[in-house]
Amino acid sequence: MRLRVEFTTEPFDLDEAPAHALVAREVVEAAELDAVDVGPFGNTAEGGADAVLTAVDALLRKSLEAGATRISLQLNVVGEGEE
Repeated sequence: MRLRVEFTTEPFDLDEAPAHALVAREVVEAAELDAVDVGPFGNTAEGGADAVLTAVDALLRKSLEAGATRISLQLNVVGEGEE
């Protein structure tokens, strides 16, 4: 099974990326995922179910430890033929 996770961490800072956002980025970029897209207002990562779920667990724990007060995420099963 393939999964896609879209997430944001808060609070936002438009002047520079806060520590929790940098930690979240490090987690998904270091994970064994097939695709990672990091942006200023949202992030997407995709891969096998085990890799995505492991990354989500680390993302939640480490982002909260780094000062996130809210983490919003959406997790989808990626079906055949979906990009």
